[in-house]
Amino acid sequence: MAGLFGGTYAGRRVLVTGHNGFKGAWLALWLHELGARVCGLALPPDADHDPAARLALPIDETFADLRDAAAVRDAVARAQPEIVFHLAAQALVRRSYRAPADTMATNVMGLVHLLEAVRATPSVRALVNATSDKCYAERHDARPCREDDALGGHDPYSASKACAEIVSSSWRASLLGRDVGLATARAGNVIGGGDQAEDRLVPDLVRAAVAQRPVRLRQPQAVRPWQHVLEPLAGYLLLGQRLLEGDAGAAQAWNFGPDAAGHLMVGDVVERFASHWPRLRVELDTAAHPHENPRLELDCGKARERLGWRPVWSPATAIERTARWYRAWHERGELLTQEDLRAYVHDARHARLVWAGA
Repeated sequence: MAGLFGGTYAGRRVLVTGHNGFKGAWLALWLHELGARVCGLALPPDADHDPAARLALPIDETFADLRDAAAVRDAVARAQPEIVFHLAAQALVRRSYRAPADTMATNVMGLVHLLEAVRATPSVRALVNATSDKCYAERHDARPCREDDALGGHDPYSASKACAEIVSSSWRASLLGRDVGLATARAGNVIGGGDQAEDRLVPDLVRAAVAQRPVRLRQPQAVRPWQHVLEPLAGYLLLGQRLLEGDAGAAQAWNFGPDAAGHLMVGDVVERFASHWPRLRVELDTAAHPHENPRLELDCGKARERLGWRPVWSPATAIERTARWYRAWHERGELLTQEDLRAYVHDARHARLVWAGA
């Protein structure tokens, strides 16, 4: 993958927190393909985590809890990275209702521990903190969220990500100075092969299809910004490139989401997914559930205009590629992760995106 991101990552030491999670595993693979020396920091995989669905990569792994400041400091010191991509988090809205204190401890104080470890490690020059599009206060109009909109959070997860944005801004302004460029990235809902989380739409669809039972939908009319996981990861890597090049203007908050066509109702995503997995059956869940934002859309104009980033795959392609990945894995034990990555890069070059070396 020569030429991608200006060759920035070749030979560099890179630390990915949450490297064994959904987004983190894809990012670790991409960095490896770019020639980076990848280190990982994460919790050990859960008992129900399927390691066979991950590619074996030469990653120097450290298993530690972000809530343990000393362990985080030691892990960063051992890795001696030039750049950190922070993806580790308690990432589920409904789990945050059940475990609000743990969510805050991981997503807020865990970030503080990482930032302090970065400050104590002179090798670090850049940090990209992946927060969430759910960091925004709920809106009551139809305008998509922009980076300068108010932060908020009805549920503990969303509030924790708004706090993470505030913490990042504070450390950037008062403690990191010019030594470390820090950017935050607010991505929309991501889909793609390998996600196994509870209470996420695509993993729930896959589990239902494999078990030949109906999937129960809570909010089929809820609108979200859907995109393949590689879309925001390209944004993260582009941000990292800019920060390592000393671009102080990149050290701020950025949205990464789909075009308007990718702001889809949950029911529409399910219908499109089912067209690629016909045995999937759907039922409406009418039970009472905790509050979830009924509509969330992103304005990504800043990333388009100032970073040269834009989506590569349409919603139809993202959903088709995702369904194809899961069917290949469950029906044939075949991994399409590297194939999807190479297809994405090929299409980015065909679209003449600057980061793709076109």
